[in-house]
Amino acid sequence: MHVRHCIISAPGKAILHGEHAVVHGKVALAVSLNLRTYLELKATSTGKVSIDLPNIDTFLSWDLSDLQPLVSESFAKPEEAQRLDPELLGRLREFVGVTNGNLDTRSMATLAFLYIYLSLFGSGELPALSVCVWSELPTGAGLGSSAAYSVCLAAALLTASGAIPAPLRDPSAPARWCQEDMELINSWAFQGERIIHGNPSGVDNAVGTWGGMLRFLSGKIIPLSRVPLLRILLTNTKVPRSTKLLVAGVKDKLTKFPSVINPVLDSVDAISCTCEKTLAEMTSEPITGEHYNVLEELIDINQSQLCVLGVGHPSLDTLCRVTLTHGLHSKLTGAGGGGCGITLLRPETDAAVVRDTVRDLQACGYDCWETSIGGPGVQQHGAPSVREDILERLGPR
Repeated sequence: MHVRHCIISAPGKAILHGEHAVVHGKVALAVSLNLRTYLELKATSTGKVSIDLPNIDTFLSWDLSDLQPLVSESFAKPEEAQRLDPELLGRLREFVGVTNGNLDTRSMATLAFLYIYLSLFGSGELPALSVCVWSELPTGAGLGSSAAYSVCLAAALLTASGAIPAPLRDPSAPARWCQEDMELINSWAFQGERIIHGNPSGVDNAVGTWGGMLRFLSGKIIPLSRVPLLRILLTNTKVPRSTKLLVAGVKDKLTKFPSVINPVLDSVDAISCTCEKTLAEMTSEPITGEHYNVLEELIDINQSQLCVLGVGHPSLDTLCRVTLTHGLHSKLTGAGGGGCGITLLRPETDAAVVRDTVRDLQACGYDCWETSIGGPGVQQHGAPSVREDILERLGPR
């Protein structure tokens, strides 16, 4: 089989509004981050398959002769990505040495890669290839880093195997796949997410695939066709938190005080819907300062609501206080209890204001990135220099 060389990227994600309320049947808005994960796949003549993950200091390589027996009994057709193959997954867990007590990032990333690789190429002779994945996204911060990784894997391996055509025509500009091919990429990426997380919602890989903004309600994911590109500061407080415990805490409050918490959840839902309406207006009419006034007020109200639900944290209070001294508005994104926050930047926000804000947040021990939300989903790139450019931008790891 002739394996096609390809360079792929996919974005991370943030929750704009609706976190926690979405668990209770309310609308959430998920948006793509212009912080991306990149993957380069090359055919080799080494008789091996290798994966290089420089962000987590991991390089692994396997002889094809050791991998081939793993797929001798079962393999999936590319279009069959609706369920995990438990037999193949079990063999791979044993092969990689993954047990229930060994669920570290390296092991899960390895397992997802080998599962998709063997599923897509297992019907014939396995090809020798090398895969390198590098990312602008921090891991474990609730920014969809694992989903961006899974989307890149799915797109690259589907393209390399010939299951979907390479969309790239002009090497100087990135290209995207058609809707049908994107749905296939998303379905295989979801399998990667299931391997890594067990029971994911599917939101993160959908954002990584389609980009832009997605409306999530009661398990139904709807990509929104037109959203404005918004500048933000993304801040990682680096305070660890347990999503499971935070979700359980909100549920406990709802059980104890339903007449108090239900109206809060309804209000969060109204925030999401009002924000969606405002963003739609910003794509269909001239953007005004009033649009940004509304977005800022929604951010402030939503942050207060999330504190009422019990998912705030002193580190996030500090984030909101520091940015407000510079006239900027912030809220947590994701599970809360620490983790990350987003700060809206108006188009006219001066670079000096951003620089001073970042300085003050870094003085608190936080990591900050100026980026944007609402950008494109998974793409194929043509320039070989993409890898070097991004690695240079990432700096020493």
